[in-house]
Amino acid sequence: MNSVIDELRAQAQASGNKLSRSEQRVIDRVARRLHVSRDTQRAYEDAMTFGERLADRIAAFGGSWTFILIFLGLLAAWVLVNTVILSRVGTQFDPYPYVFLNLILSMLAAIQAPVIMMSQNRQATKDRAAAEHDYEVNLKAELEILALHQKVDALRERQWIELVEMQRRQIELLERLLIDRSSD
Repeated sequence: MNSVIDELRAQAQASGNKLSRSEQRVIDRVARRLHVSRDTQRAYEDAMTFGERLADRIAAFGGSWTFILIFLGLLAAWVLVNTVILSRVGTQFDPYPYVFLNLILSMLAAIQAPVIMMSQNRQATKDRAAAEHDYEVNLKAELEILALHQKVDALRERQWIELVEMQRRQIELLERLLIDRSSD
């Protein structure tokens, strides 16, 4: 395994490339025979603040069918109350064209948009961390496979040497048999 690691470092130096932080971390962990995989989801969630959790929940609810249906119900109730019911009484608090409703919707959008953007930014950060972790795991797997190839190649080389030695001894025995037969 160390020869694979040394070979990788030598290739990086020969090509003038510097190993990235991820690659260096994987190489160090492979050299010490430590695992690379970890639960990035749990680590990310453990590091979240209360505000981040709240923003994610608001964004998740704001993008759900439940929110859309409740919101449509509230809009329909607003229009129904102001147009049909309160117009009969003569005291509409938000008559058509529903200026107050438009103000409330604008404020809701002004608050909801940044919350959703914060949640999306965190999701992008989480995705980048997961992608980096996937790269590290794949790199470790590749290094392990290279090490296994080297071990198999070494075993095969040793077997070839043993076979050649065995064949050499058999040839010697055959030559002695021929010499013994010819002398009889």
